Amino acid sequence: MNAVTTKTHGQSADAPNVKIIINKVGMDRPKAWLAAGMEDFRRATAVSLSYGMFWVGLSIAITLGAYTLGYWHWLLPMIAGFMFIGPLVAVGSYGISLALERGRVPNLGDAFGSWRPHAGQLAMMGVMMMIFFLAWIRLATLLFALFFGFEVPSPATLYTALVTTPEGLSMLAVGTVAGGILAFGAFAISVVAIPTLMDQDLTFMEGIEASVRCVARNFRTMLLWAAILTGCVVVGVMTFYIGLALILPVLGHASWHAYEELVRFEPVEKLST
Repeated sequence: MNAVTTKTHGQSADAPNVKIIINKVGMDRPKAWLAAGMEDFRRATAVSLSYGMFWVGLSIAITLGAYTLGYWHWLLPMIAGFMFIGPLVAVGSYGISLALERGRVPNLGDAFGSWRPHAGQLAMMGVMMMIFFLAWIRLATLLFALFFGFEVPSPATLYTALVTTPEGLSMLAVGTVAGGILAFGAFAISVVAIPTLMDQDLTFMEGIEASVRCVARNFRTMLLWAAILTGCVVVGVMTFYIGLALILPVLGHASWHAYEELVRFEPVEKLST
């Protein structure tokens, strides 16, 4: 495994160009990233937990709103689609971890305002992730129409049919495979892209390139990491979102440490004209 070099966070506009180098890591590293994420959570428990609770509250509000307005049939694809916007949700956790590395005591400004210095490029990444999310919603709609038609049954009838009828089981199987492919595509372009944009003065396309190269060089490890992230989020959702108050910040901190181990930068002197 290549040694990880120390980086200077928050380069200025006059900083030299950098060469992005992807390190090779072993299958044991996700465990270390999770441990580092837990340590960051321990060091900034109040801020991290507050940030996690914000997303729990928002998730509960959206769920109740959808159910109240009669859009309950959108809940399952929307919950599954969280995997496409999860990297953006983690931005606040990255800010907290960055503050800890700088030797500061993190505050809510680090959690909710860390995106501001790189707002333009992060917004472009947000557009990319939203494209994946909307593609998933469209696919889920088509699958529902294909297997159940255009009539929306009652909640009890639909959710019972999903697990007790051939049509429901077939839709779940096809949706899981298709959604998994889309989700891994979103993961591949974002796993280190957003931390890279927060750490360096790079474009969102350079961040995406770093992510794709990272997944290509460490495919098995990244596949394991994607499975861990997905599994943890599923567990959090199964607790009626409450568990996400802990899970989301820890995964965000862990993803920051994964980025720091996977990606390093070497300055490239600018050519004089």
